Amino acid sequence: MLVITTLIGLFVLVTSSNSSAFITSLANGHLERSFIAYADTITTIDRITRARGPEVRHLITPDEVRAIYISSWVAGTPSLRNGLVSFIDSSPINAVVIDIKDSTGYISFDVNHPLVDSLGTDSTRVPDMTALIDDLHDRGIYVIGRLTAFQDPLLSTKKPAWSFTRVDTGATWTDRKGLSFINPRYEGAWNYLATIAEASYNIGFDEINIDYIRYPSDGNISNIDYGLTDGETRRDVMKRFYTYLDNRLRVNDGIPISADIFGLVTSAEDDIGIGQYFEDIYPHFDAIAPMVYPSHYSSGFFGYQNPNAHPYEVVKAAMTSATRRASAINEDPDKLRTWIQDFSLGTPTYGVGEVRAQIQATYDVGLDSYMVWDPKNRYTRSAYTD
Repeated sequence: MLVITTLIGLFVLVTSSNSSAFITSLANGHLERSFIAYADTITTIDRITRARGPEVRHLITPDEVRAIYISSWVAGTPSLRNGLVSFIDSSPINAVVIDIKDSTGYISFDVNHPLVDSLGTDSTRVPDMTALIDDLHDRGIYVIGRLTAFQDPLLSTKKPAWSFTRVDTGATWTDRKGLSFINPRYEGAWNYLATIAEASYNIGFDEINIDYIRYPSDGNISNIDYGLTDGETRRDVMKRFYTYLDNRLRVNDGIPISADIFGLVTSAEDDIGIGQYFEDIYPHFDAIAPMVYPSHYSSGFFGYQNPNAHPYEVVKAAMTSATRRASAINEDPDKLRTWIQDFSLGTPTYGVGEVRAQIQATYDVGLDSYMVWDPKNRYTRSAYTD
């Protein structure tokens, strides 16, 4: 046992690294950490966590992450989520990505934090989130929480001054779906996101995955007032945000964080207008997940008239570029996780062959980790075999 003093002067009891609290899960060999908190802060060898309850348990990140996405609506419906958990138990999938806050802006569980309470942005979509995480941990399943960053129409209504505005009228700008965005320049929004991330980690989420970590890409972009100062660029703003998350969540709190990036970012030579530049974002996160969905590439990309019909080739080309760029800045390419599509958009209809082709492309690039996206959570189960 190790007794230390916290930043607020209280004593806490921390289990040392050679104690029985560090155990190996028989399910898949992941290390599992359990500890008891007797104050607001507890410190382990490599993490700081501010615990809400008497016990917080986290799984160590697997060397090979194989995850499926679970929406908050499915996670909050036991009959639906239980079917997915049964699928995971009989497949090579060892992780899940569950919505903490989706693109509507609603947080999927009661955060119980004054800042969130004052804004009224949490919900009870998943009323038993802590119990769900505990069950997943018992099964050896690594739990990633997805946190959308700047596409947040709910926060936009609560904090209109943080929103993008229209150049022509000064009203709140919305994309082609009618959704508003928070301007990444506002550090109050940074604190809001980090607060949600900390609260989520403190109920057991093993990792926080940041999505929509960018400027808007759809709609009448030319009518956005970005509010930039002289000489400031969107890329500059995003670099400051990456550094903020890195320092607060990774360095200060010891929370593993990952980021989703556009698939185009792996090969683009600029920030493609959304502030994302591969070499800027890569060093600040524990994992980077390019969304290299073949259906999202336009005709002619990588030399294919219909990239969607070439899932293996598209994923391999995009992720090869990503690994080369990571190596060029002396970063570990193994931090990469391929976001693959298990849904159909355009032609052809996706099935076992198309899903497996994307997984194989990931492996053939020399990577071991992938995450699977289907917004309806109806996965092609026979595509996932050892």
